[in-house]
Amino acid sequence: MLIIFFVGFAVIVVYRFYVFFESMYGLEYNKPFFLNLIVFRKRLTKDQLSILNNKFLFYNRLNENEQAIFRHRLAVFMESKQFIGREGLTVNQEMITLISATAVMLTFGFRNYLITLIDKIIIYPREYYSKINETYHRGETNPQLKAIVFSWQDFKKGYRIGDDNLNLGIHEFGHAIHLNAYSNKDISSEIFKQGFSRLTRYLQAHKQVRDHLTTSKYFRAYAYTNQFEFFAVLLENFIETPEMFRTNYPELYQYMKRMLNFNFAGY
Repeated sequence: MLIIFFVGFAVIVVYRFYVFFESMYGLEYNKPFFLNLIVFRKRLTKDQLSILNNKFLFYNRLNENEQAIFRHRLAVFMESKQFIGREGLTVNQEMITLISATAVMLTFGFRNYLITLIDKIIIYPREYYSKINETYHRGETNPQLKAIVFSWQDFKKGYRIGDDNLNLGIHEFGHAIHLNAYSNKDISSEIFKQGFSRLTRYLQAHKQVRDHLTTSKYFRAYAYTNQFEFFAVLLENFIETPEMFRTNYPELYQYMKRMLNFNFAGY
């Protein structure tokens, strides 16, 4: 029993040292000590892989090794969530694959990528009426219900027009990622929180940049509603028009890149 006690104690000490070390490393270099640890690789079905290859441009920009990781993560993400159709909508593989691929894309630089804040993905055929605030919605993130909601019509439109910085899937998953980070203490959440704090401090200290943001109209006015909308809109621009973002706002672009650990696919 004494040996078991000391072995257990040693394991706890080593683990706590590792957590401390990785926290210091992650906050210094804006990335986890390791990103992927795949023991049993999950595979997509033939239909899912075809949808990914033909309808999700980001995946095709990745290198071969990154694509293999993306496929595994996508399969795990789809297994971890419940997909629910509303107003007579039958959920199909295209919906499940493309919605899940959006989440996997945005968290591709995270080690903890499943966005545990949500476990249900609810899909309406089009805009839906919310009894809570008596208005029509295209999408929403509801942490109390652990749900994220999409109008499928508007989700598809976000990808059909790929450079207008309006993408419902990216926007709503941006909210989910933001809220998830502030309710967790894993290394990816800590990096995100530190990055967002640095971004906001940068803007507070540079009035000229703030003024340019509001007058340039590169970011739509909805961004200035609150900090959550600000991040979600920045994320849409970051993903859809990265070259324009990087050229016009290089400092903001780097803050976004670091907080997401987004170092692939030309970003």
